[in-house]
Amino acid sequence: MSEPRPDSDMREGSATTRERMTDHLRSEALSAGALANEFDVTTAAALDHVRHIAQSLEATDEQLLVAPPECRDCGFDDFDDPANRPSRCPECKSESVEEPSFTVA
Repeated sequence: MSEPRPDSDMREGSATTRERMTDHLRSEALSAGALANEFDVTTAAALDHVRHIAQSLEATDEQLLVAPPECRDCGFDDFDDPANRPSRCPECKSESVEEPSFTVA
């Protein structure tokens, strides 16, 4: 016989993927790739969720913070779109670019 789940588990089970992502981003900064792995969605879908989370937070006192991508080789971090991961660094042409990370604060 199984025991009833605690209220927090029930609440998490009925929450949408986007709501669960938002809660997760309140406790830890994650990249779109990490969110995709955690929530079993594509990276593109995770980025779409992140964009919607940012819009949803506009009506609250919270905001989505973005740590921009950074080149692991030269440290360049002034990319045009801080939410997307570029394929190469425009400075040194390295393909070793860290994904941007997101958090809710």
